[in-house]
Amino acid sequence: MLLWHISLFNLCKFNAFLFKLLSSSVFLLYLHIMRILIVNGPNLNLLGQREPEVYGLRTANEILDGLRLRYKDIEFDYFQSNHEGALIDRLQQASGHFDGILLNAGGYSHTSIALRDCIAAISTPVVEVHMSNVFSRESFRHESLLSAVCVGMICGFGADSYRLGVESFLR
Repeated sequence: MLLWHISLFNLCKFNAFLFKLLSSSVFLLYLHIMRILIVNGPNLNLLGQREPEVYGLRTANEILDGLRLRYKDIEFDYFQSNHEGALIDRLQQASGHFDGILLNAGGYSHTSIALRDCIAAISTPVVEVHMSNVFSRESFRHESLLSAVCVGMICGFGADSYRLGVESFLR
């Protein structure tokens, strides 16, 4: 009977230890699932049909599906809008809720001080992504107003630019 009592006592101690471990921040960090938000700006809803020689034939959904297949341990959320204010609203809502944001602001990259200010104000790191090599295109695309407040910029690799952006958050 004494042996059973000692074993029960040790089991209770082990359960208390296990509970403490499972509720510890170290364990919770281990269980953390990375979350990445992909935000696409104007005209990127037309991927797959708009200028296929520049942007390729894959739609935004096909690119997203490819990322989800490749990175099964990452949770992806997606947002697209042709409206600057909607992009700003989504970035502000995302702040602190994602591990990273991949932003392809399209033409707004070269014109939007408001988007730049938003990126500077949020706590979530943003990587600027472009499918085309903006530096080999028209001169007005050579300057991004967003790059200085982003953690990095990836351009010129087509749909693979998004994968490279994800990789940047994994290092």
